[in-house]
Amino acid sequence: MRRRFLILASILIVSMTAAIAQTNSAAGRNEQTSTASTKAALPGGETEENCGCENNKLPEVLAVVGGVRIAAGEIEAQVKKRVVELQRQVIEARKRELDLQINSKLLEAEAKKRGVSTIKLIEEEIISKVKGPTDAEAQAFYDQNKSRIRVEFKDAKSDIINYLRNEREREEAQKFAERLRAAAQVKVLTSSVTPPANSADRARVFATVNNQPLTSADIEDSLRPLIFSVQEQVYNLRRRELDLRINDTLLEQEAQKRKMTTNALLDAEVGSKIKQVTETEARAFYDQNKERLGGDFAQLKEQITRYLQEREVRNAQTAFAAQLRRAASVQTFLTAPEPPVYTISTDDQPSLGSSTAPVTIIEFTDYQCPSCAATQPVLERLVREYDGRVRLVVRDFPLEQHTDAFKAAEAAEAAREQGKYWEYVALLMRNQSSLGVPALKEYATQAALDRRKFDAALDSGKFSEKVQRDIRDGLRLGVGATPTIFINGRRVSEITYESLKTIVEMVLKDAGKGGKAAQR
Repeated sequence: MRRRFLILASILIVSMTAAIAQTNSAAGRNEQTSTASTKAALPGGETEENCGCENNKLPEVLAVVGGVRIAAGEIEAQVKKRVVELQRQVIEARKRELDLQINSKLLEAEAKKRGVSTIKLIEEEIISKVKGPTDAEAQAFYDQNKSRIRVEFKDAKSDIINYLRNEREREEAQKFAERLRAAAQVKVLTSSVTPPANSADRARVFATVNNQPLTSADIEDSLRPLIFSVQEQVYNLRRRELDLRINDTLLEQEAQKRKMTTNALLDAEVGSKIKQVTETEARAFYDQNKERLGGDFAQLKEQITRYLQEREVRNAQTAFAAQLRRAASVQTFLTAPEPPVYTISTDDQPSLGSSTAPVTIIEFTDYQCPSCAATQPVLERLVREYDGRVRLVVRDFPLEQHTDAFKAAEAAEAAREQGKYWEYVALLMRNQSSLGVPALKEYATQAALDRRKFDAALDSGKFSEKVQRDIRDGLRLGVGATPTIFINGRRVSEITYESLKTIVEMVLKDAGKGGKAAQR
């Protein structure tokens, strides 16, 4: 339930994107100059908006394979359409972001004015005013949309009721948004939110809310997770296309060397080494995956066999490509995007290790998440092994699909209040299948906590706002799954002991040269 309030806050903010009156004409003229600088010329005189996410210009040559150059233009021609689609996400997000930040400030200001949390404000102004859908209303909706729903009413009822409730909450949020907007002092100083042309341009003021400025830097900093995600996807598209082009070039060179066609070479080195998938192998695959396949073996046999055969072909092709690469001279010049360094608050958070450690690991965790339970001992091991040099900070990010995770996070905070966070969390991680409120209270007894104090904190929701703050911060950082780990402000993609240890060693080495942690 508490998690849903955060979602409602997002709905409210989005609902508050009504048009803002009267842009200053001088600001409009200034914006024309800025907008022009973010347009790129296309053939035919058309222009393409700049997403502001291409940090480095692509080198003209992306690879040299046995003396043969592969130009960037060859690769871009193949991936351009998809790259534009990805970068369009950033362009559209930037257009929305100014309104989103204005609306967020209005919501926070109103909560502060009333002396309540944003969650409490939403409860008062939206939740309490929404009447829950009845079974009859759900049935009527089902009857009107039966052709699209395609399941029995009893199976769809819960989803329909949730949908109708969400729609009513959205309508109520819109009304509240309009009231806040009408009472606020909002001035928008631009007609188009464009990426900064340089570092100085980040200071440009796009709008003021109750005399508080919103700058280009505010917009760009908020978009950093999305921009990096798009950069990674674009890089991977180019990397895959480049790898294909490299493999094709190697294949052609090897075929010329052997004085045969490429098809003949593939038949000799790949086709002849592909084994036929047997019924026994297909049956084994079915037995290992039948829970998610749906259907019996007889129905799926042909489909499974075809899939496994195609996998054999891919494996053989990959092995041959690797063989050719090992024997060839291949240079590549396509570089991966540099992950952003975030400033992540560590104030008033559970931690292990010295606060002055040169390496800070921040984990966004969910106490109902099996991967988090598996990762926790790894992180604690690193703190022990690098005594005094590595600090672990934990922040909450209960996932919506884990229905008990939010309350478990509150319970962990209640245990921390009594100085037994780590002991209590160990119990949560060992008992992830049983995290209902009665169980949470029982674990408090096992951890020798003051039950009266613990129960009062848990029942009152004393720490719910603290958990919500962690979720909000996580969302701003692009967190969407758990565990998500940052080391000195950089997000880590591979979470194994070996990979984390390697990163820690690199950061320690950098710290010895004067590098600093991006925490506060």
